[in-house]
Amino acid sequence: MHAASRNALTTGTEFVDKLLWESVDKVSTAAQVGTELFLVVDRLDEERALRVNLADASLTSEQRSGIAQSVFGGKIAQPSLDVLTHAAAQKWSTTREFRDGLVQLGRRALLRGAEHQGQLEQVEDDLYRLSRTLIRELKLTQLLGDQTAEVSARRGLLANVLYGKANMFTEALALQVIGRPENNPVDDVAALSFQAAELRGKSVARVETAVELTEGQQAALAEKLEQIYGREMSIHSEVDPSLLGGMTIRVDDERIDGSTRGKLARMRAGLK
Repeated sequence: MHAASRNALTTGTEFVDKLLWESVDKVSTAAQVGTELFLVVDRLDEERALRVNLADASLTSEQRSGIAQSVFGGKIAQPSLDVLTHAAAQKWSTTREFRDGLVQLGRRALLRGAEHQGQLEQVEDDLYRLSRTLIRELKLTQLLGDQTAEVSARRGLLANVLYGKANMFTEALALQVIGRPENNPVDDVAALSFQAAELRGKSVARVETAVELTEGQQAALAEKLEQIYGREMSIHSEVDPSLLGGMTIRVDDERIDGSTRGKLARMRAGLK
């Protein structure tokens, strides 16, 4: 995003957080705001003129908010309308970035809802597990990423996969990202899990091990990585028996290979 849009998104994020914190029923309000903002985005995707008017920098803040009020007033709940009119009042660099900003605010509301429900860590873990499932299930990933298929069909497919296995916030986040692809299903779902970790004040360490880590081992690893990187860590772990032993760790763009497979590869390379 350009500078103006980043500022607008920051302001909008603060507005959503404050609105939800002051709500009597934080969880229900968060679920409603997130869901309805995505419905607004669907409408904007269908109506270019409306999308352009709501982000038109030649109009005053009051005029843009007034358009949002006139079009969506009475059609979405007041908290959702408050977020929308506040976002419309901000200056966005482009129409596209205004639309994308609303998507981010919708996701923020759902993540905050999970947090207020005490399930943010679980949502983070569920989204990460889903991203790994998509890596293994190539046919499913291809179907979910098929842009020629109807969005409703792709969401229905994922809903069947998630049925009975995820809470309402995990499901809502995963379903909306499938309908609004940014990269591919694997990376888009993984990015949501990273956002959940960030909201918890943590960075993500992606860990692959030859055998499953116990909770104690994960806690010890997180503590050690926190000492190295100077920030709190959330461990996203996965078992890969082909490592033979040890583990690999990826933090941001840095990869540490302490696996037996890696050590053997380095020994073979040294013998050449």
